Amino acid sequence: MDEDFDSHRRELLVHCYRMVGSVHEAEDLVQETMLRAWRARDRYDERLASVRTWLYRIATNVCLTALRGRARRPLPSGLGGPSDDPDAPLAPAFDVPWLQPFPDALLDDPASRVVRRGSMRLALVAAMQALPPRQRAVLILRDVLEFSAAEVAELLETSPAAVNSALQRARAGLSGVAPEEEIAEPDDAAVTAVLDRYIASFEAGDVDGLVDLLTDDAVLEMPPVPLWYLGRRDYGRFMARIFAARGTGWRAVPTSANRQPALAAYHLSDGAYRLHTLQILTVTPKGVARNVVFQDARVFAAFDLPETLG
Repeated sequence: MDEDFDSHRRELLVHCYRMVGSVHEAEDLVQETMLRAWRARDRYDERLASVRTWLYRIATNVCLTALRGRARRPLPSGLGGPSDDPDAPLAPAFDVPWLQPFPDALLDDPASRVVRRGSMRLALVAAMQALPPRQRAVLILRDVLEFSAAEVAELLETSPAAVNSALQRARAGLSGVAPEEEIAEPDDAAVTAVLDRYIASFEAGDVDGLVDLLTDDAVLEMPPVPLWYLGRRDYGRFMARIFAARGTGWRAVPTSANRQPALAAYHLSDGAYRLHTLQILTVTPKGVARNVVFQDARVFAAFDLPETLG
């Protein structure tokens, strides 16, 4: 049975991440799940549930316990309105438990069946964090993992009617999030071409080239800085500020996160290209709709990004 536990570890990591919005916390919660399952293995009855369903029950309740009294993990756009001042101070808010991205390198084959198209994107995970924890759990279990209402009721020790009610409220809470079918896939050739063009413009400090790739309502946000910008004009004005201050000594390495295209940006300093930010793009058929820029050592560590480029 221990081998059965381990075969589900990766998908449970994805589940816990969706619940808590942090890769590091999710890893700890999966470890706690496995420990509880191992201790209770003699009480498991295969006639009542599969090992997978039983583990999801344990993991979901571990997450709900961890979330009691804990502040949600937002992105800056979830905390207030956009700024129209490209020169606003970039003051980080380290007291906010910011949403973290998920490295696609951790999404290997065992997890692929639970990572449906668009279901990991940052905007969706951020919107889920705004839901009450039990509504969040119901939404993930029903709409993402496709458990039945009866199965979720058993998992959460409630009734199918209560599950359906919570699901209805959770869906209403996500009404402002773009449907999955509007989001282009990261491995699509057109998306790769957009990422290549974005990187080329970024490395050249070409603000006009970047702006040409954006949608009209593109969002730029930069946790742990609570500041964010909306629209092509303010996105471009802010990027002009960055290039004016730091010059055009940039290199960018393509990567991916949350099943979205991304780039690790390195800035030339003291003769070496040093890690500056991880930028995660939402690419739609109309262009780049969002760029979430992370400048956080814990995020860099989760992605195993080198501090300098050779």
